[in-house]
Amino acid sequence: MRFDRVVCAVDAHACGEPGRVIVGGVLDVPGKTIFEKMKYLESQADDLRKLMLREPRGYPASNCNLILPPTHPEADAGFVIMEQVEYPAMSGTNTICVVTVLLETGMVRARGEITKLKLETPAGLVEVEAQMHNGKVKRVTFENVPAFAVHLDREIEVRNLATAKVDVAWGGMFYVIADAAQFGLQLRPDEARDIVRVGEMVKAAAQEQLPVVHPDNPGISGITIAQLSAPSTKPGVHRRNTVIVSTGKLDWERPATWTGALDRSPCGTGTCAKMAALHAKGELPLHQDFVHEGILGTTFTGRLVRETRVGPYRAVVPTLSGCAWITGFANYVLDPEDPFPTGFTVGDIWGASD
Repeated sequence: MRFDRVVCAVDAHACGEPGRVIVGGVLDVPGKTIFEKMKYLESQADDLRKLMLREPRGYPASNCNLILPPTHPEADAGFVIMEQVEYPAMSGTNTICVVTVLLETGMVRARGEITKLKLETPAGLVEVEAQMHNGKVKRVTFENVPAFAVHLDREIEVRNLATAKVDVAWGGMFYVIADAAQFGLQLRPDEARDIVRVGEMVKAAAQEQLPVVHPDNPGISGITIAQLSAPSTKPGVHRRNTVIVSTGKLDWERPATWTGALDRSPCGTGTCAKMAALHAKGELPLHQDFVHEGILGTTFTGRLVRETRVGPYRAVVPTLSGCAWITGFANYVLDPEDPFPTGFTVGDIWGASD
């Protein structure tokens, strides 16, 4: 049988968040850097993202990563992150999944019980340390790109809700971060539908009222994701959070159609953004573990290792540690007669489609 496309992938999850890793079927894409390759995929070859993340091959909480040859001479591999409505410059859970797949499949050779490697992401070069045992990656720690707060304790007007106090910080993506208590939420799994609705509304309001641009890369702009934060009841855990990922367009005239998915993990770049905001407020010093809990009760551990600057902003360099597990190996194919060559979305779980 002839197929229009065959994509080889390894499925994995990092503390609950799925991160599919494409390891074959795409040789390379144009671009002098991984960031340029990401922009090419976004503007010229978005069919791959849609094929892998929409139904019938994907679902709303899915993420996907494309392994590519690095363009940086020090990098062991490059990768582009693909999510439901965007191409993030960086992602913690996806980085952990990619490292686990690269090492456990032998695409990058393990070098003892502590394997160090460098990955080229659209946000820049990321240094990684993987703890290995009998060929299994037991823990991934990476030094993220510098994180910084742009807005602290800013009040925004959230249509159909109320005035909300928020922070905006960069941790690899621009996050709007709000305490869940001001919306009467405790971030329990049974609140998931309300968490999504509130998070999407807060993000939409913040996008309108708090514009942001990365000073080192003007091609990265705008708040693209929301995080709600709450105290944790577990000993040794500092905060609980959940991040809301959009799965469709936001339409203020039809808020009932808004649909998103909760990040199943404690969220890597979200943890880094939260740490940057806490540090800017004087609430989190350097060299102190910050244990962050997600909606499933799993945790990532972050740490701020040094201060720096990004353009006009005081910034911090964070590390993040977490685990991932491979869940399957698959060849995804596109039959030439398939009526849905870029997949499909349906409003019952996807919201308004593009």
